Amino acid sequence: MKFMKEFIENFSRQPAFSSSEARNFFSFRNGPKGYYKTAVNNLIMSGRLRRITRGHYTFHDEVQFVGFAFKPFYYGLEDALSLRNLWEQETNPVIITPRKVRSGLRTFEGRNYVVRWIDRSMFFGYSPLRYGDFYIPVADPEKILIDMVYYHEFLSGEVIEGLLEVIEKDLLDEYLYRLKPSLRMKVLAILKGKGKFTGRASDILP
Repeated sequence: MKFMKEFIENFSRQPAFSSSEARNFFSFRNGPKGYYKTAVNNLIMSGRLRRITRGHYTFHDEVQFVGFAFKPFYYGLEDALSLRNLWEQETNPVIITPRKVRSGLRTFEGRNYVVRWIDRSMFFGYSPLRYGDFYIPVADPEKILIDMVYYHEFLSGEVIEGLLEVIEKDLLDEYLYRLKPSLRMKVLAILKGKGKFTGRASDILP
């Protein structure tokens, strides 16, 4: 109990933390071996701490922070559209990670979120965005477009138009040439509005 106040203050300043981080906290302070488990369990039972997944916890009642249990990750697809104010619809957090974890719908404190696996070669195209007291990694508009095609998500005309208003042509070109040719052509075909072809985004966008 000697370091409990410090423990709470330290990890409350993070969106989430792992059991290994908790173990290290007490080890560095010469706490009893395994005491971190007791500390975590007591905090969960008291309702101050919340479990996200096995070995990952948060002091915050905020479903948008659950992604930090799946690092490395970023928020993408419809969730990224909402976070970047490109879509007004309510969405569940969509966590995109190259880690080998179970994909699909999960829950945190009664609220849903989605985990999607992505190939390591496709893990790029995100930047930090302020959310409450923290910064969270969110897909760039250019990567939102690419990921919507990659995951075979429906792209309405309204969504495409909203993305085109904020997409940077040079950055989109940079991202496109990191893709496999087949995926690159699908994205360019959507931008062009007709059949598959090769080219650059900067040749198409106004």
